[in-house]
Amino acid sequence: ISKHAADFDVSVNERDDLAMIAVQGPHAREKSFEALPVDVVEAASPLKRFFGADCGEWFVGRTGYTGEDGFEIMVPESEAAALWDKLAAAGVKPCGLGARDTLRLEAGMNLYGNDMTEDTSPLISGLGWTIAWQPEDRDFIGRSVIEEEKAAGVKQKIVGLILESRGVLRSHQRVIVDLQGGEQGEGEVTSGTFSPTFKCPLAMAYVRPDCSQPGQELLIDVRGQSEPATVVPLPFYRRA
Repeated sequence: ISKHAADFDVSVNERDDLAMIAVQGPHAREKSFEALPVDVVEAASPLKRFFGADCGEWFVGRTGYTGEDGFEIMVPESEAAALWDKLAAAGVKPCGLGARDTLRLEAGMNLYGNDMTEDTSPLISGLGWTIAWQPEDRDFIGRSVIEEEKAAGVKQKIVGLILESRGVLRSHQRVIVDLQGGEQGEGEVTSGTFSPTFKCPLAMAYVRPDCSQPGQELLIDVRGQSEPATVVPLPFYRRA
């Protein structure tokens, strides 16, 4: 960001005096309202999904990284501990990164460094919907590269996988697809876990586009054993 900012009349500053607490789940909003200041509740109550509201030094977004409804609450660092205590008193329970990872994976949300990296494009990471192609004369960083990839066709595509046997899928496991004529197309698991919601092992993985259709059967190298898996649509879980 700083590199590209040099070409514009803009300054980039990173603040270290803020904190964020994410409250997520089917009752997240009502629990949050018990703990938030009255003026913040008034600003956050009418928010629709994926919208945010400014309220003085506070900012509340009806967003999250879990597939459930809720808020991401940005507050001055000095007020974060008091908010945490009030949320706990309202019945909100703390959740660790491991639990959050199962939630975002069930919801088909990418993790940077796994499902998307500096070597992958939005088109193969399932993020093509985030690209604003219009107007046609709108230039953005990387547009020419992505247009070339789109015209030529992507070489890989991210998919959901359900393991048919016992075990836990993990990143970097090899995906093997038996194709006609004995040819084999290979891919790689990017994220995997045992799903608490569906009570089975599931994963996201990169495979060749011709092996990405739901129902496609393939094999995953799990500790030297070829275990059967099936391609399924993403996300695995979608909130009603």
